[in-house]
Amino acid sequence: MNSVGEACTELKREYDQCFNRWFAEKFLKGDRSGDPCTETFKKYQRCVHKAIKEKEIPIDGVDFMGPNKDKPES
Repeated sequence: MNSVGEACTELKREYDQCFNRWFAEKFLKGDRSGDPCTETFKKYQRCVHKAIKEKEIPIDGVDFMGPNKDKPES
């Protein structure tokens, strides 16, 4: 599945691959010592925020994705 912004699609794929590998190889085997994909996720999240802003998609009242729900850097 592509991302909301074309420029974000590759970052989404990188994050999906990282997360799926971590989930299958670590988390499901009981290793819950962190998520190695956090930085990749943050890059993807910033890209999505930028794409939403550029496309003027209304997001008022929507909780954003992410463990800390960080606001995008302007």
